[in-house]
Amino acid sequence: MFVKFGLPVNTHMAGLYSGTMAKDLKPLAPAKLVPVMKTPDNVVVGDTLAMAETLAERHPDIAMWPADPAHRAFARWMVSEMHSGYAALRGDCPMNLAHSWADFTPSDAVLADVARIEDMWARARAMKPAGPWLFGDYSLADVFFAPVAARLAGYGLPLSEAARDYVMTHLRDPHFVEWRAEGAKVTYDPVPYDLPLTKADWPVS
Repeated sequence: MFVKFGLPVNTHMAGLYSGTMAKDLKPLAPAKLVPVMKTPDNVVVGDTLAMAETLAERHPDIAMWPADPAHRAFARWMVSEMHSGYAALRGDCPMNLAHSWADFTPSDAVLADVARIEDMWARARAMKPAGPWLFGDYSLADVFFAPVAARLAGYGLPLSEAARDYVMTHLRDPHFVEWRAEGAKVTYDPVPYDLPLTKADWPVS
């Protein structure tokens, strides 16, 4: 959100998998999960959706949501549904930016989530916005679907051509590439959420 909308930010890593997260987040109480942000006037805001709305409210000069009221309403619906839903996709396809999986077999529940995501994406694009993102220009809807795009690509899930194009728009975006590169700077042993599957190259070199 910060990088894509040109907002200055200082980032600090928390020990999510090293056992230091509670200590790292102590100055940001009552935050218990990441990400969490502290505004320049020392307001602590946890949860990505609350962070997004706070940033949009504080920067009304930046078009974080679509300008068209109908598009904006649907974008908020999509973000809220992504934020609280798609449990099968989340559970069966843990976030992973290191590599792809070559032989993942999706469950019916995962396929149902994928179908729902494709339907929502198609409805956004059917509003005929001009541009490569869901509502034409990059918006908070695209921020929230970036991790979804990574899962769909990384697990080789079946997609329509239109959905695949949108996923690749994310994966080729310079800021997405930078985000992935930052994650590669940290290694873990054991690797969180490792699966007994064959590893494959990431879809975008």
